Amino acid sequence: MFDDKKLWRDRAGNRLKDLSRYLKYIFNGHLVIVLLFLIGTAAFYYQKWIETLPANFPAEAILAVILSLFLTYSPVYNFLLDADKVFLIAVEEKLKGYFLRSGGASIVFQGYILLMVLAVLMPMYAHAKANGFKLFLPILIVLIVVKLWNLAVKWRILYFVQLSVQRWDMIVRYFINLTFTYLLLKQANVMILLIIGIVMLLYFRYFHARTRKMGLKWDALIEQEEKRMASFYRLANMFTDVPNIKDTVKRRKYLDVLISRISFSQDQTYMYLFSRAFLRSSDYLGLFVRLTVIGSLAIYFISFGMGQILLSVLFLYLTGFQLLPLYRHHQNKLWVSLYPVGAQVQQKSFQTLLIIILTVEAVIFALLILIKGEAAAALLDLLAGLIFNWLFVYVYSKKRLKD
Repeated sequence: MFDDKKLWRDRAGNRLKDLSRYLKYIFNGHLVIVLLFLIGTAAFYYQKWIETLPANFPAEAILAVILSLFLTYSPVYNFLLDADKVFLIAVEEKLKGYFLRSGGASIVFQGYILLMVLAVLMPMYAHAKANGFKLFLPILIVLIVVKLWNLAVKWRILYFVQLSVQRWDMIVRYFINLTFTYLLLKQANVMILLIIGIVMLLYFRYFHARTRKMGLKWDALIEQEEKRMASFYRLANMFTDVPNIKDTVKRRKYLDVLISRISFSQDQTYMYLFSRAFLRSSDYLGLFVRLTVIGSLAIYFISFGMGQILLSVLFLYLTGFQLLPLYRHHQNKLWVSLYPVGAQVQQKSFQTLLIIILTVEAVIFALLILIKGEAAAALLDLLAGLIFNWLFVYVYSKKRLKD
């Protein structure tokens, strides 16, 4: 006898155990201390920045833009596996309760994220509205209801195979969320909010009617679930070995110019190999770009004085630490061990590439400070970054690579 409740409990329980097992490696040791210091520093400068805001600062518009992004992005965690497209498709009509529980888990997790985002943004709103903090709970409750609507619509959209339908839905929902959230934060008339609410209900009803007789798109559901878990496993793989992780590789021919000058010689074998892996793998290049962009924004907008130098060093550390797994990127490939190249050459090549990457990031951070008109601070930041990079690559990472 098929029991959808037991199936969901088993799937959700196994997923929770899986996440817990790797999270203890991610949030462990010195990295937590660094993150706490980073959060504390960002909070200090964030508060200082809020104190400098003018009385007419458009806080409602900024909050609406940010919150609408979190409202619109509403994946449904379904806990499906690849084999389900064969074994569960026969009992699709009996899985209504299973997917309702998955939706419940999704709203709990994403509601918690929404709570954190709103809590971070609330001081900015309180600066513009005298009663801002008093409205925190009512605003949160309304936003969670809107989040529930986004999840419900997203689930119906998953019945369509056309990517154009999904893209247009994201655009339409974002602007509906943006309009509603902005009016909510502006404390507009309740009747106006109710009218938008009716539009939202009609929007859901339209897609519900269109998809009522459609079947689930099992391939798409499983693919999305696998992508979400693959992203988490790639993050966990930076802290511990994750078996059976799938690499995502892109050609990126336009970046070939960056490695075209590597000489075709035996001592440059690993330099070429590591460079190729860094440029083609979304794990490493994407991580470098994201941390550089986030660090640049933090240094340029929310820090000054010594704070921007500390943030620069912290982001250099986070980048370097999370690029260390690149050293063992090819450890499970037998053909690499056939290279007639010693281990010292491999380590030296990796350290050379790492120092180049971190130096590029340090220069970008220093240039941003220089653009702000702080030449002395920019020079000090560059010097601190170069010293830190040398210590990290040739002292700290040397020990880590041997572990």
